[in-house]
Amino acid sequence: MKEKIAILGGGNIGKAIAGGLLASGKTGASDLIVTRRNLVHLEDLKKQGVSVTSDNAEAVKAASMIIICVQPTQVKDLIGEIRESIDPVKQVVAYVIAAYEVADIREILEVPVPVVRVMPNTAIAIRESMTCLATDDGSNGALEKVQEIFNQLGSTMIIREKLMGAATILGACGIAYFMRFIRAASQGGIQVGFHADEAQAIAAQTARGAASLLLQTGSHPEDEIDKVTTPRGCTIAGLNEMEHFGLSSAVIKGIITSYNEIEKLK
Repeated sequence: MKEKIAILGGGNIGKAIAGGLLASGKTGASDLIVTRRNLVHLEDLKKQGVSVTSDNAEAVKAASMIIICVQPTQVKDLIGEIRESIDPVKQVVAYVIAAYEVADIREILEVPVPVVRVMPNTAIAIRESMTCLATDDGSNGALEKVQEIFNQLGSTMIIREKLMGAATILGACGIAYFMRFIRAASQGGIQVGFHADEAQAIAAQTARGAASLLLQTGSHPEDEIDKVTTPRGCTIAGLNEMEHFGLSSAVIKGIITSYNEIEKLK
C-alpha cells in the first residue's frame, strides 16, 4: 500500500513538490492531498486527480506523511489547526520552512511525532531539485522515509541541522542566483547579435552543460575553466573583465547577505 501524502500549503513550492511526485510515476494522484485556502489556485492539480481541500485537519487525518509548505509567519496558526489530528505513532511530519529548527516545530506541535526538516528548490517540479534534509534524535527512522520520497525529485543530501540555513541560501535561493546569471548572459548575447530566444537557449544550455560537467566528472570549476582559456584569448579577457567588476565577490556577498536575513523570517 502506497503512503498517502498531505502537502499543507499549495503555494509555489508545495505545488512543485506535488507536480514532481506525479511526474516521477511512483506517486499517483490518488496518493496526494494538497491544501490551500483558495482552491482556485489548485485547479490544475484537481484536474489531474489530486485531492484538494482548504481543511488542513482533514487532510492530515487522511495521510501518513505530512509535508508542511507554508510561509514562516503562518506556521503557528497552521500547526494550531492540525495538532489534534496528528497521530504520533503512524505519521511523520516533514516541513519546508526557512528559519525554523526541528526543535522549534516540536515545541509548537506539542506532539511526540517524528519531524524532518527539508529544503528543496523549485526545480523539484521537473525532478531536478537539490534537496537537503536534517532531523534530530527523535526521528525514529523517519529521515529515511522522507528521503525516499524526495529521492524521486532530484538529488538529496542529509546534513547536520546547523547547516540548514546555509543549504537554504545555496540550494533554494541559489535557483534565483543562477537564473539571474543566465538572464544577464542572455542580455549580453542579444547585444552581440542574437535574438532573445536564441540567446536564452544558448545561455541556459551552456549553464546546464557546465553543471553537468562538474557533477559527472567531479572536477573543480577552475580545472574546467583552464580548458577554455588560452593565452591572450577572448575567454580570459571576458573573465578578467567580469572579475574586475566584482563577479565572484558580488556572488559571495549576496549569499552571505541572504544568509544573514534568515533569522528575520520567523
